[in-house]
Amino acid sequence: MRKIADLDRFDRQLLALVRQNNLEPARVLADKVGLSLSAVLRRLRRLRDEKVIVADIAVVNPALTGSALTMHVLVQMQQAGPQTMDNFARAIVHHPEITGAWDITGEDDFLLKVQVGSMEEYDVFTRRALGEDKGVHSFTTLIAIRNIIENDVARRPLRDG
Repeated sequence: MRKIADLDRFDRQLLALVRQNNLEPARVLADKVGLSLSAVLRRLRRLRDEKVIVADIAVVNPALTGSALTMHVLVQMQQAGPQTMDNFARAIVHHPEITGAWDITGEDDFLLKVQVGSMEEYDVFTRRALGEDKGVHSFTTLIAIRNIIENDVARRPLRDG
């Protein structure tokens, strides 16, 4: 990936626009940033090739995936050694209920974002994914009541040079 310092003002303007709506037609982007259509297409292709833009995705309404409930789960492992941690990290990627996972510092070892359709689904999930046989000592569940900001990565401004 190119260094942030290598992004010129046109790159930054394009990135700001596609972070808000990556379906904006290139001709509209060209008008907004003051470049030709071909220059915009060339820049966007380069930004994707160089992994400045790492994904073009559609964010789907969670109700369509049966994910009415969101939980943040703090997990403490029985032993915090590298092998236990790595084994758990490899295992959790196979649970589609986990939509985000982080190895964290502090008393807890992992933070999981879990999305399910019901408390019954969550109970089944915890028995399957967070049992003692998985090396888990304990876990704490925080249930989200309402979303204030949901994964809005476009909120963070690009860093200067």
